[in-house]
Amino acid sequence: MAEEFVGTVTHYFAKPAVAVLDLTASVRLGDVLHFSGHGADFQQSVGSLQIDHAAVETASPGTEVAIQVDQRVREGTQVFRVT
Repeated sequence: MAEEFVGTVTHYFAKPAVAVLDLTASVRLGDVLHFSGHGADFQQSVGSLQIDHAAVETASPGTEVAIQVDQRVREGTQVFRVT
């Protein structure tokens, strides 16, 4: 499976299990993302996507988005879209 770099984790909030990503490519609900680096190596489908606490279906490059994640991630973790 090919992968496309889509961004980097800038923050992680443990209690709601949410990662904030700084995007370099667009991301939409249903995309399968691969979190890699800094102790993380897992894939998951995007089920929740928010910009400034508002739910969205698509996020553009250059924005920061919050995504609920299945596992803990750290700042600097790279994120790829699985195609």
